Parts: sequence; structure tokens; C-alpha cells
Amino acid sequence: MISLIFTVLNWGFELYTFAIIIYVLLSWFPGAYGTAFGRFLTRICEPYLRLFDFIPPIFGLSFAPVVALIVLGLVQYGLFGVLSTLTGL
Repeated sequence: MISLIFTVLNWGFELYTFAIIIYVLLSWFPGAYGTAFGRFLTRICEPYLRLFDFIPPIFGLSFAPVVALIVLGLVQYGLFGVLSTLTGL
């Protein structure tokens, strides 16, 4: 049962990471955020990405999504480390 919870949590983190990557790639296509899919990704990605708006763009490129993905990966790694220690897996 615990391994199922780990698997579901891991899939959740992976799906959210993938959603952020797609959201960032949509910026290359004009009007992509106006589609239903673009609005959906905006609703789920923007609240998290807004936490990293304090990072200034460098040469016109925002590295906030990169930092957000790194932090998300670290949280995933840390959470699974703590949970596996607590459960003995």
C-alpha cells in the first residue's frame, strides 16, 4: 500500500514537471495561451511559477521556470527521502 502511495506521488510530481515544461514551450507559439489547453496549463502552473518571479531575466530570458523545476525536483527528492526513512522502504 505504501509503495502505491509513493508511486502515485511520484507520478504527480512527474506530471507537474511535464506540465511546467509544456507551459514554458507554449511561449514560443503566438496565441497558445489563449487556447483551452493553454488556459488549463496557466491555471495549474502560474501559481507555482509566480513564486519565482523575483528572479530577474538575463539577456531577456527568464530563468525562473528553470529554478522552479530544480526546486520541484529537490522537494520531490527530499520528500521521498523522508518518507522512505519513516516507512523503512
